[in-house]
Amino acid sequence: MHTVVVGTSGVTASDVLAVARGGARIELSAEAVAALAAAREIVDALAAKPDPVYGVSTGFGALATRHISQELRAQLQRNIVRSHAAGMGPRVEREVVRALMFLRLKTLCSGHTGVRPEVAQTMADVLNAGITPVVHEYGSLGCSGDLAPLSHCALTLMGEGDAEGPDGAVRPAGELLAEHGIQPVELREKEGLALLNGTDGMLGMLVMALADLDTLYKSADVTAALSLEALLGTDKVLAPELHAIRPHPGQGASAANMLAVLEGSQLTGHHQDDAPRVQDAYSVRCAPQVAGAGRDTMAHARLVAERELASAVDNPVVLPGDTSQALGSGGGRVESNGNFHGAPVAYVLDFLAIAAADLGSIAERRTDRLLDKNRSHGLPPFLADDAGVDSGLMIAQYTQAALVSEMKRLAVPASADSIPSSAMQEDHVSMGWSAARKLRTAIDNLTRIVAVELYAATRGIELREGLTPAPASRAVIEAVRAAGVQGPGPDRFLAPDLAAADAFVRGGHLVTAVEAVTGPLR
Repeated sequence: MHTVVVGTSGVTASDVLAVARGGARIELSAEAVAALAAAREIVDALAAKPDPVYGVSTGFGALATRHISQELRAQLQRNIVRSHAAGMGPRVEREVVRALMFLRLKTLCSGHTGVRPEVAQTMADVLNAGITPVVHEYGSLGCSGDLAPLSHCALTLMGEGDAEGPDGAVRPAGELLAEHGIQPVELREKEGLALLNGTDGMLGMLVMALADLDTLYKSADVTAALSLEALLGTDKVLAPELHAIRPHPGQGASAANMLAVLEGSQLTGHHQDDAPRVQDAYSVRCAPQVAGAGRDTMAHARLVAERELASAVDNPVVLPGDTSQALGSGGGRVESNGNFHGAPVAYVLDFLAIAAADLGSIAERRTDRLLDKNRSHGLPPFLADDAGVDSGLMIAQYTQAALVSEMKRLAVPASADSIPSSAMQEDHVSMGWSAARKLRTAIDNLTRIVAVELYAATRGIELREGLTPAPASRAVIEAVRAAGVQGPGPDRFLAPDLAAADAFVRGGHLVTAVEAVTGPLR
């Protein structure tokens, strides 16, 4: 099994995916363990002093003005976890919780949080045992981090609350820890707070969204090319020199992908035949421009994710060096900050939802064009076998249109909202968790939208008798038919075909089929 070693300098997106989706094991590096111990020495020294230090010897949020005596500090840390574990609604997905915990562990290992090494090791042990805390849909405002979701995870480390075992059954966390030989954590100064204060949930969902969208944008380039082919469009608009004079990288990549799919096709270039067209419709001609803009949005989002993956997000943080709170010869201090604010992540999550909605919209327009006898350049109405007796793909497009409409609602930015909390101490929040949750739904819908276009375009190509499609297109048609998506013919129960097409796109098989002919897509 793959092992991810967590050090002091952050993790990579591939590390997150390996742990969240691949079940990779986690080890703490010797450097991380040393950094954890050194930061803890600073916290212990500050805790022994009479001066109040936020998060160490004070309350939290709007209650930060109260100095907490020594004998109540362990109780304070337990209480913050218990009281903040206040989520509601359905459970979030296992992969989201694993990403959330792993990214919190990443920050712990930075040496800037002040937790003991055994706390970080316990979190790694819980992940390695396949124990997944029950985390609920609602409870994060995306500022002071994903508080409620992280609190439910911290509760499991304490042996409290519920968690899912490796067998998928939800049971008391204490029982699961005992079965796997994991000792519950007894929290000390600052440790409860350090487990809760991070953008880890929204960041984990951003990383997974980028991985999914990378495949989806390639898939959309393929279905756009198939639709162009089925509509007897021209591939001249994909010429590299046309895209070089407007040098957006994503646009050039999408055009190159479409051109690769269409290489060797006998269906392109017929726009001057029986019903001459000067130009193809925007949904066909401008496909690289729209998909390319989304790709460039992804590139910006990936840059933000990479910066966050290298960050230590906590409040307060432990910093080395001489200050007014210097400790011994090495020095060190604990400082409040605002790095927990989720705005950088929330914005790009919303950007991606907007781009995904537009990609879904243009794909639906191409599908509708394939089904309209007045615009499909010779294809039967709704790609039906016997139009009038058969309805063909009429209602498949209804389903696709409903998904697109939902995508537009999901594109409304969550990060444009803010709602005060904690007696106006936390008076501006990012809503990044909400942005991430709706993006996951948008990606699910986009996958279905692309699948419907795939279904329509492959049927349209097969109905062009006497003309040979491109080798890559033939490979797609063969693969999708082998996957259970049936071709042209009389009306039948359509939902199973659409579900098979969805699974084909969702599993990356569309891209795989094309790349077997074209080589790697961009």
